[in-house]
Amino acid sequence: MIITLFNGSPRMKKSRTYTIADEFLRGAAEAGAQVEHILLQKKKIKPCLGCFNCLIKTPGICIHKDDQGELIKKFMASDVAIFASPLYADNFSGQTKTFIDRLIPILDPHLEKDENGEVRHVKKHDKYPLLGVISNCGFPEQSQFPALKIIIRRMARNLDTEVAMEIYRGGGPLLDAVDTPLKPVIDGYKNLLRKAGAEVAVNSKISESTAAELEKPLVPVDMYIATANSWWDEQIKEARKA
Repeated sequence: MIITLFNGSPRMKKSRTYTIADEFLRGAAEAGAQVEHILLQKKKIKPCLGCFNCLIKTPGICIHKDDQGELIKKFMASDVAIFASPLYADNFSGQTKTFIDRLIPILDPHLEKDENGEVRHVKKHDKYPLLGVISNCGFPEQSQFPALKIIIRRMARNLDTEVAMEIYRGGGPLLDAVDTPLKPVIDGYKNLLRKAGAEVAVNSKISESTAAELEKPLVPVDMYIATANSWWDEQIKEARKA
């Protein structure tokens, strides 16, 4: 089992996205999977120009000479490919979206109807990886991720593959809690992430029971709002002193 995670957080290892992804991959590796955690912020990936060269003139090869070509090879060699990103404006980060846009060379330009009669591009390869998504945001609710849920399913439809796993975390800043009363809660959540990684490594999916546990809020919403607003007030106060 090869699991490749493409992390689009601009904050890289300092991000909560990285914390979640790292724990998940740790569990997958301990269960025997070959894992790789790729930080897209460190890669040179130019925006798609919409020129169609990769579909017509040089099939499968983009006009840009950057890191995307090697990333596509890693994507296609994966059994499970995971897009990890903080939630920005209800969507993937710009780094993640640019990477996704540049995946178009893995498809054939010709059109076909899917099993529901909706048109999509023809498959260029016999097999595409199962897809996954990991995301977190600064709002406390688990209801903040509807756009990503639609996007990952549309991507799976376009590639004629399936969604293997989804992990969404409202209240992401709580993952920074160290030596606080919340530490046992965060430690318990990290244990769940490792369990989820192990399940994907063995079964190509997260069990329903583990998924349900991962969806539970870390703290009550009103408590989170009060804590977050206090933190922002302190940050604003300190910034204005400078």
